[in-house]
Amino acid sequence: MRTVTRIALGTTRSVRGRCSPAMAIARMNHTSSINPDEIAHFSRLSASWWDEQGEFGLLHKMNPVRMQFIRDKLLEISHEEDAENVHNGGILEGKDALDVGCGGGLLSESLARLGARTLGVDASLSNINIASLHASSDHWLNGLEYRHMPAEDLVKAGRQFDIVCSMEVIEHVDNPANFLRSLAHLVKQPGGHLFMSTIARTPLSYFLTIFMAERALRLVTPGTHTYSKFINPSELLEFFQEDLGWLSRSYHGTPSRTEAEIQGIAYLPWKGAWALLPKTTPGSMECNYMFWARKPLQDDGKHTT
Repeated sequence: MRTVTRIALGTTRSVRGRCSPAMAIARMNHTSSINPDEIAHFSRLSASWWDEQGEFGLLHKMNPVRMQFIRDKLLEISHEEDAENVHNGGILEGKDALDVGCGGGLLSESLARLGARTLGVDASLSNINIASLHASSDHWLNGLEYRHMPAEDLVKAGRQFDIVCSMEVIEHVDNPANFLRSLAHLVKQPGGHLFMSTIARTPLSYFLTIFMAERALRLVTPGTHTYSKFINPSELLEFFQEDLGWLSRSYHGTPSRTEAEIQGIAYLPWKGAWALLPKTTPGSMECNYMFWARKPLQDDGKHTT
């Protein structure tokens, strides 16, 4: 018997049993992943999306690091497969990209500027309106489109993309299992890419994101984060291996670098910037982290298509 943490709506507690992290995520299995209270919260803040000194200032500073992780991983895999024909400057050129939970469009605009045909979707109409208004002032963003809709509607429409991104979103949904399955469906087969960023459920993450950022420093509106919704890297990895079947193997909990990767990120106040942390850094994935996984190149009959 071993102690694991069950992810349950509104509470987090340790239980003894054979429940795996993947099963813990899967228990939250309602029809929709949208939380109306979360949508209302971010809709009220939507006018602040492009204020770099305001509510979303930390996300503005995080965005270059998120894009660095995306570009570096795409380049690494491309070099692995066809080193002679990789052009470092245009790794996103001509790719179909989806940004789920796009908010005001910070990541969507970055993807589009690097040449990806980008669709940003969000369950908040206010966010979509702000994102569309901001993009309309830049004629270089003609490959960018926004829609007010949940990811589940794109799944029903049969849409798929080379690159699917969902940054700082899964910790705000009601049903992480269904949400992850929807994202998986939206990734092209074979070999499409899924990128996420989220927050681990640890004492350090509680201290930094809720106690300090929300309550003490008021950098973020109190109530923005719910600790019980944070998801640990090991839970994501096991879900992708057991439920989705994307990962064929792991080495002491670490997946093959051609199948999935996790890397911690941290805000460095003395630099006023976020940074990707070396994997050897102690506690590097105890708070914010990036996640990448690739849809299997071959259908083994198990993974989500």
